[in-house]
Amino acid sequence: MEMLALQNKVHDETKQGEAFAPFELEPNIFRKHFYIESYGCAMNFSDSEIVASILNNEGFGATKNLEEADLIFVNTCSIREKAEATIRKRLTEFRKLKEARKGVLVGVLGCMAERLKAKLLEEEKLVDIVIGPDAYRSLPSLIEEAEGGQKSVNVLLSRDETYADISPIRLDSNGVSAFVSIMRGCNNMCSFCVVPFTRGRERSRDAVSIVAEATDLFKKGYKEVTLLGQNVDSYYWFNEQKDKAVTFAELLEMVALIHPNLRVRFSTSHPKDITDDVLFTMAKYENICNYIHLPIQSGNSRILQLMNRTYSREWYLAKVDRIREILPDCGITTDIITGFCTETEEDHQDTLTAMAYSKYDMAYMYFYSERPGTLAERRFDDDVPLDVKKRRLQEIVDMQGALSTQSNLNDIGKTFKVLIEGNSKKSDTDWSGRTEQNKSIVFPKGNYQLQKGDYVHVKVNECTRATLLGEIVK
Repeated sequence: MEMLALQNKVHDETKQGEAFAPFELEPNIFRKHFYIESYGCAMNFSDSEIVASILNNEGFGATKNLEEADLIFVNTCSIREKAEATIRKRLTEFRKLKEARKGVLVGVLGCMAERLKAKLLEEEKLVDIVIGPDAYRSLPSLIEEAEGGQKSVNVLLSRDETYADISPIRLDSNGVSAFVSIMRGCNNMCSFCVVPFTRGRERSRDAVSIVAEATDLFKKGYKEVTLLGQNVDSYYWFNEQKDKAVTFAELLEMVALIHPNLRVRFSTSHPKDITDDVLFTMAKYENICNYIHLPIQSGNSRILQLMNRTYSREWYLAKVDRIREILPDCGITTDIITGFCTETEEDHQDTLTAMAYSKYDMAYMYFYSERPGTLAERRFDDDVPLDVKKRRLQEIVDMQGALSTQSNLNDIGKTFKVLIEGNSKKSDTDWSGRTEQNKSIVFPKGNYQLQKGDYVHVKVNECTRATLLGEIVK
């Protein structure tokens, strides 16, 4: 799976995010309320916004207060064992709340729903509703069944569902940046990954609805959209009216042309699919951010073959060279899995040298966690001892720490165009934003009359491993 991009810490294997509506609810405007927690990848957070829209239309309002929720949903991640363990613990806590308050329903959405439906419903009796990523339209009927005392489940996968006609409710939004889903599912059968089994086959959303959603966001004051897909570079939609296919490069251009002040990002790219057309389109438009998340997973060709990544070490590093040739100032980040089946010390060293060559700005790093039902689970033995996995992971973390620090040191003295996303977490007297290379930057507000959503030029004076520190320049 490529979409690992929202975890906070290198040792955490899931990100807990509590997603709420960004608006204040009018008293008594909603008969009932729902509460959603989202875990894992950006696609899950985007899906929670679709669910919120469907529930809103059924008379349910979002709440930040768990105690007043009539519906509690957990949008789940199955990418790693620790992610599932975290979610199970949370569901156990919700069961206690159910026992204390009659009528409260608990539901599981997303990837764990498909994989563990029987256990969650019958064996452990943790939930009332189980619903997969392609079945959210059936939520109203499932809720009605659950309210009548039945256990409700729909985990059917679809070959055509994209939710293109549903306008997401932006949950826990900063009012500046928003996700726009462009496709669902994945056709890449990476041997370590559950996504093809939990999210189904790849299908692309129509370009017209994508551009319309992004346009509407800009009109509402948003200044940045991130186009989401398990593998955005394989986006392909055939416009029957014009008898013409739309590729990802063409979609990028269509969104960039909405307005020069609308920043465009995308996630995630599979190295085998990102084309020169995409890179040249990025170079052509200033508002398409020079940033690519390019998962390598391993720096060893034999391990990559076992992972079914369909590229070699040499091919991947040549792709990095091509990106830097066309986009010299492009930020590149990655995903790395260490301790995959049969990985040797020499294989591990190949990963470290590939990291040093690629000079990643940041990485999401994990040791291999075998997932039931994957090709790797059926074909290979998980034979690398846990203590070896952890030691190799620490070496990778240390390597990336040095690379991230050096990358930030290289930016000292440079000036970047920054989109202000809000106050710094540490001080209301500082702004926080990101460069187009997706680096976090903090700078004093000073006496400038600026607000969230404004663009400003910031000169970098200092840095930490994770953050640039600067000052506004005219």
